[in-house]
Amino acid sequence: MSELIIKIAELPLEFPAIKKIRKAVFQLEQGIDSTLDFDGEDEKHEHILAYLDDQPVGTARIKYLDNKTAKIERLAVLSEVRGQGIAKKIMASALDFLTQKGFIKVLIHAQEYVKGLHEKLGFEQVGEIFEEAGIPHVKMIKMIE
Repeated sequence: MSELIIKIAELPLEFPAIKKIRKAVFQLEQGIDSTLDFDGEDEKHEHILAYLDDQPVGTARIKYLDNKTAKIERLAVLSEVRGQGIAKKIMASALDFLTQKGFIKVLIHAQEYVKGLHEKLGFEQVGEIFEEAGIPHVKMIKMIE
């Protein structure tokens, strides 16, 4: 039985694992330029890190927009472990974390093809499809309490 652990990453100690996951997913798999992914903002934000059997396999970044609104971004799960619900569990963990911190509104820019994952977590699409880093995205919002 595989063991999945999802936690708030300890920076800078665990940042190399985050960087490796994002590089594999965004740059190598999706062809996104590294300067778009690694925007110099990582040190300013919280990160979620998922370990499967002690191996880092998924991540997301939490950006605080104000004292009640946060944005979850840079959600990435390694291709070899997709289909196990890890992305959904990362998002649920991020939402739990934000709820505990008193946030009431969460924003995401979801890649359009995974919009359904976020809808299952209670996010609602706001506006039309737009392009970000050459990939169709949708803005989605969830109110939490």
